[in-house]
Amino acid sequence: MPYIQFNDLNMYYEEFGRGETVLFLHSHFSRSLLAFSGQILSFGGRYHCLYPDFRGHGRTKCESLDWNSRMIADDMADFLDAMGIKAAHLVGYSCGAYVGCYMASKYPDKVKSLVTIGGGAFPRPEGAEDFLPESLIAKGDTGFIEDMKVRHLDAHRGDWETYLRTTVADWKSHPSLTDGEWKAIKCPAFFINGEKDPFGTCRELQEKVPHGRIYEVEGSGHRPHFVGEQAVELNAMMLDFLSSSDGR
Repeated sequence: MPYIQFNDLNMYYEEFGRGETVLFLHSHFSRSLLAFSGQILSFGGRYHCLYPDFRGHGRTKCESLDWNSRMIADDMADFLDAMGIKAAHLVGYSCGAYVGCYMASKYPDKVKSLVTIGGGAFPRPEGAEDFLPESLIAKGDTGFIEDMKVRHLDAHRGDWETYLRTTVADWKSHPSLTDGEWKAIKCPAFFINGEKDPFGTCRELQEKVPHGRIYEVEGSGHRPHFVGEQAVELNAMMLDFLSSSDGR
């Protein structure tokens, strides 16, 4: 299986296609291919696509169970270095959208363009504590607990409670870019949200990054790019945006 070691990480990733690199940044509770299954074929035919599992997630291994969105942005910059890639297009979903914004602000030379899906400009902690271990146990949501045990076993090594507590803490605290950090995002940007997304709007992101293009997906919620939702439409729009950004 594809792993690469750097810093304190043994990072799992998947890799498809050739050409300009697109780095896909997944969501909370997810891992790389689960968050972007609807994009693999469409993007892989035109780009070199990288799907890493974040620190603390999926099959990526690390002695420390500590992580947050800013740490992950640093990891992704180092991941590109470890792969010998000078710069990449970013596609981030939910938590990955925040990671992408942090990267575009802090590492502008490494980011050719930024696409966010289901992102926002400030934290929305409402509902986060429903995913604490004691809350899930009280609700009898054993199915979700079992999913987290299995999905992230390599990362948390059986300590699913710490994984959930860390995820909830990150959810409640990010994104937390300063005005200066937002202004530092100069790359081409495309912000996508469903009109019913409770976690952010593309319009608020455009207020922070005025040159950013926006699209609100009618009738959709937090994950409009998923299979069974508006993946075909959004794939075409994202590919068109990337094509204009990389000069194709």
